[in-house]
Amino acid sequence: MTIKFNKSEVFNKAKERLTAVLSNAESTEKEQTEAFQNYFAALQTEVANAVKTEVNDQMLDRSILQQRGQNVLTSEETKFFNAVVQEGGFTDESILPETTQERVFEDLTTAHPLLTALGLQDLGAVTRFIYSDATKAYAWGPLFGEIAGQVNAAFREESIGQFKLTAFAVIPNDMLELGPVWVERYVRTVLVESYSVGLEYGFVNGNGNNQPVGLLKNVAENGAVSDKTSSGTLTFAPSQYGEIVAGELYEVVKELSTDANGKTRNVLNNVVMVVNPIDAIGVQARNTIQTANGQWVMALPYNIQVVESEQVPVGKAIFFVKGQYHAIVAGGYKLKKFDQTLAIEDAILYTIKQFANGKPKDNKAALVYNLDIKFSAPAEEPAGA
Repeated sequence: MTIKFNKSEVFNKAKERLTAVLSNAESTEKEQTEAFQNYFAALQTEVANAVKTEVNDQMLDRSILQQRGQNVLTSEETKFFNAVVQEGGFTDESILPETTQERVFEDLTTAHPLLTALGLQDLGAVTRFIYSDATKAYAWGPLFGEIAGQVNAAFREESIGQFKLTAFAVIPNDMLELGPVWVERYVRTVLVESYSVGLEYGFVNGNGNNQPVGLLKNVAENGAVSDKTSSGTLTFAPSQYGEIVAGELYEVVKELSTDANGKTRNVLNNVVMVVNPIDAIGVQARNTIQTANGQWVMALPYNIQVVESEQVPVGKAIFFVKGQYHAIVAGGYKLKKFDQTLAIEDAILYTIKQFANGKPKDNKAALVYNLDIKFSAPAEEPAGA
């Protein structure tokens, strides 16, 4: 498990500022660099403080930690992070142990529902996909007839490039004194938090220019990437039997039930709605009912799954079909050391690089809608009531 660190107001503001700058097409490189630096500085301060608190508060007995579900390293991880401690930090071109990489990926998908819903995959060094067309992957014919040509037509190969995603980790020198278990947890927590921001931004807003093609984008035949236009407005307005909500979402599901070429596809239990946390409150309020036993339950028609992401603009909702967007990470986590950069702060700066990309199968893998959720003010009581 990663470290549960306190997301203070300073951290949240730095994260909001980073998202705003990345989303602004007119932001300068200087503004982006400053926003990144402020975010990573806040992140690493919070994580470092959390590590020190846990070290002071917990018994460092290995068996007890294991029983409590705390971090226990494999022999390979112990050897790797012991070397980090003994050598005073990571060496250039160090690659995190494979098991640590797997735990980073697991933490990413566990802690961030959007990445899970997108089906984020770790493909190692793979850069090519083979697509299968279910409408062509079978054939009727004579018992001993020729089928090779028909089978070949059911598959096509497509390459998908990989872009570099870089995280920054500042490791205070006194962190190394805490031992390999805590160094590993610190690095893994920083990776999960920083990569989650980068991946979600790319998978939602990426413009295809050294970035993924995000859910908010369309791709023309010539490869040009543009913003999707709204497919309509959703109000989630209340009605006696929920006809309005059911009707609005029926139109969404109906539109998603065919791909860009007009072929039908199965969308039952496969539609995901992504909204900003601010709008998620309104959606939840409009679709929460109280059951006979007094429990409050939030559910949308057609088993639509609701996921929150700070990368979605306020007032917008993204609907996508599971399995229709390729979200991938690949390659090892390679570290590079900059030991002079933060010497005055008694810390070492590392860049941690991995490859990642995302791409919709077609322009109808996702649709964008405007949200217009209104709540009426309570009626004023008559004077003297």
